[in-house]
Amino acid sequence: MATTKENILHTALRLFAQDGYEATSVSDIAGELGMTKGALYKHYKNKRDIFDSIVERIYQIDVERAKKYEVPEETFDKSPSAYRNTAVDKIKVFIEAQFYFLTEDEFFSNFRKMLTLEQYRNPEIMELYQKCLVSGPVSYMEDLFREMMEQGIWNKSNPKQLALEFYAPFYLLVSISDTTPDKKEAAKLLAAHIERFIDKNASPRKQKE
Repeated sequence: MATTKENILHTALRLFAQDGYEATSVSDIAGELGMTKGALYKHYKNKRDIFDSIVERIYQIDVERAKKYEVPEETFDKSPSAYRNTAVDKIKVFIEAQFYFLTEDEFFSNFRKMLTLEQYRNPEIMELYQKCLVSGPVSYMEDLFREMMEQGIWNKSNPKQLALEFYAPFYLLVSISDTTPDKKEAAKLLAAHIERFIDKNASPRKQKE
């Protein structure tokens, strides 16, 4: 059973995703929960404290998922060896899981929607949007592809261009998923894209293994 603190966090994020972070007040959050502002302040100091707790939770989830799917948890600068020991099939499973979380997991989906709403109104949130949803993931994949090329399991190419080609359909399908009730169809299209991408770019040596 969720605690009051958890309920506040989830309710606040849902309102941030619906109306935007700036437009949502502590009074709105408390009212949605049927509690007083004073009761809410026993758990969080202010709206910013709630926001920071949401971001911290997202980072925690990211680390847990990376561990689960056996892909690098840190950036390349912090953990280069992890990027040299990541199997192609692990990347496929991880990206498909990421798609699920971005489109169907309520907490992560609302986080994405909040960032999308606020990115043009708040420079800090724009930076967070890029780090969590756009340039950050692309740079992550670029580092993985570059190291896979060095290991001889990926065809030589421009890793940045390859990362963009890999992720462009991913983000397009996330957007399509937002407007259709049949999210499974978008997930199937993503799986097919990843399979074709691997077939095209995995080295002949790797494909024979």
